[in-house]
Amino acid sequence: MAQVPTGSTFHVATAFGTPVAVTAISNATEAVVSATAHGYSAGDIVEISSNWGRLNKRAFRVKSPTANNFVLEGVDTTNLNFYASGGGGGSVRKASTFVQITQVMNPSASGGEAKKVTYKYTESDVEYSINDGFSAVSRSIEIDADAINTAGYIAVKTLTDTQSDTILKTMTKSGSFTLLPCTVALNEEVTYTDGQINRVKCDFSGNNKSTRYAA
Repeated sequence: MAQVPTGSTFHVATAFGTPVAVTAISNATEAVVSATAHGYSAGDIVEISSNWGRLNKRAFRVKSPTANNFVLEGVDTTNLNFYASGGGGGSVRKASTFVQITQVMNPSASGGEAKKVTYKYTESDVEYSINDGFSAVSRSIEIDADAINTAGYIAVKTLTDTQSDTILKTMTKSGSFTLLPCTVALNEEVTYTDGQINRVKCDFSGNNKSTRYAA
């Protein structure tokens, strides 16, 4: 069903659990993480640090946890060209606290587009192009300047000051959501525009690409 932005909410992770060592990640249609005594529950949000670059610094939802293993929901690691067998080790940490940013306006996103390299051989009169990955992902929102004392405003200000890695969770009113591992930059210079409320801008610079989950 089609959706509109109305009713969407924005949340940032303000606290993480102690990192847990990851000894292995399986090659499977849904990757299984080996992490002794991790203590996670189904539905928890975790950030992975991994030797596999395509997983490193990404955020996922926990599925089917057991005492020493859990599934990264929706993560397909069967392609050995991208996920070398026996690799994937590193660490994982749980986002233990999310704080909602309230009084949000004008959300936007950029990046994630395919990057292309164009080239031409001297013996040819035709150019060629090949894909070269994707551009960095970023999101931005505006916040009512008078929200200065709200928990969300204080959270993004603190994350800006410390430049700590965090996770931006964007949730639609249907319950689907997106997780973007990122750093935060709050610009507290107030924008004054006639006919509009005063506002400040907050940017979220992606550490890797986002992960989407259906409701």
